Amino acid sequence: MPWLDANHADSAPPKAINLAEKLSLFTDHWSPKVIAAFNGHDVMLVKVQGEFVWHSHPDTDDFFLVLKGQLTIRQRDGDVILNAGDLHIVPKGVEHCTVAADEAHLLLIEPRGTPNTGDPATAAVNHPI
Repeated sequence: MPWLDANHADSAPPKAINLAEKLSLFTDHWSPKVIAAFNGHDVMLVKVQGEFVWHSHPDTDDFFLVLKGQLTIRQRDGDVILNAGDLHIVPKGVEHCTVAADEAHLLLIEPRGTPNTGDPATAAVNHPI
């Protein structure tokens, strides 16, 4: 997929990425799907429901943009509640746990290869769609 290759020399005309179309391609939760890449970062969509594990990222901030639903980001010093259209960045090293009572859809931006649990051994594999 040329859009994942930062060094591609593609002659095809630019094409918009439709988020609703991409979201319709999967149903699983807590498994980010890469939809684009830029400057060594992955742009991902993920569907979430329930509670994720407490974790932190020692080397990078964690970007969350809620597209649909509501997400609570629990942090040791207080919760951040995000609704559709809200974003929050968890600073690197800050332990957090994401929770969605009902299904929520998120857009994430992370440096390529960042494990979603903070630990490569337990992280979901990011698949391009």
